[in-house]
Amino acid sequence: MKAVIVEQPGSASFLKLGQVPDVVPKADELLVKVKYFGLNRMDILQRDGRYPVPPNVSPILGVEFSGDVVTVPSNSKFKVGDRVFGLVYGGAYAEYVAINEKMAMHIPQSLSYKEAAALPEVYFTALQALIYIGKVKENENVLIHAGASGVGTAAIQIANANIIVTAGSDEKIAYCKSLGATSGINYKTTPEFGQQVLKETGRGADFVLDFIGASYWKNNMEALAMDGRMVILGLMGGFKLPEVDISPFLRKRIQVSGSTLRSRTVEYQAQLKEIFEKELLPRIVSGELKPVIDREYSWNNIVDAHLHMEANGNIGKILVSTDE
Repeated sequence: MKAVIVEQPGSASFLKLGQVPDVVPKADELLVKVKYFGLNRMDILQRDGRYPVPPNVSPILGVEFSGDVVTVPSNSKFKVGDRVFGLVYGGAYAEYVAINEKMAMHIPQSLSYKEAAALPEVYFTALQALIYIGKVKENENVLIHAGASGVGTAAIQIANANIIVTAGSDEKIAYCKSLGATSGINYKTTPEFGQQVLKETGRGADFVLDFIGASYWKNNMEALAMDGRMVILGLMGGFKLPEVDISPFLRKRIQVSGSTLRSRTVEYQAQLKEIFEKELLPRIVSGELKPVIDREYSWNNIVDAHLHMEANGNIGKILVSTDE
């Protein structure tokens, strides 16, 4: 089958479309012919050789897709030809992908393959961080970094809160406000955002959703309110701090958690999927929530797709079509 191959760890130029052995689904898996797959930051890290995949996972990049069912397990609730989408541990940058039946979802009739492929990773991640871990309550002050990213745009839409975002341009901030953010901070013109958050909220952020890590640590500690919580989902700004003042943990009773979704069990991810299908997917179908899609590439132009993500130019998801 065709798939995107990483010729060697390193730059996007080492990506190419080639032939790999056919994927063989396990007894509890669907085999799906991929129509679209989504790009995620972990794909860049994996391409660079800096993101070890979980044990027994395909080395092919990609964790989210949409497509048509080709084969099904016995006694399956799915049938050949069903339109499906979902989250996998790897292998989505390919002509075919296998997905555990527990993780597959029917694409609602009103959604396209393209829209469906933009949903799993960002909404599952936002749901996990905000609800499962962060326990965000109505009308709390929530600071969302990388607000114009895929996860950021999903988090803005599902957090019923006073939302402050950070982003790298006024255009991105304006878009975040159109999704429901109360205000935004351009981190390029206001790198010391901690004081700005305190000024805007009066007491600080009750919850911080962070993808940046070390370079934002000091300002995050300053921005957090009493009994504030922070979930770290990425380390784009580094992972080492030469000197750390831990007094805010006591003084403000701060809680900091870290999480990745890819390392979670199928059972854990299936719980998120069930919540997503029950509580969020109907709101997407109705138009209350929406998949935010930046642009689409053909997988013949996968190098350009990766370069666009690395340039941080996107607002929302970058999707790739397997059509020639």
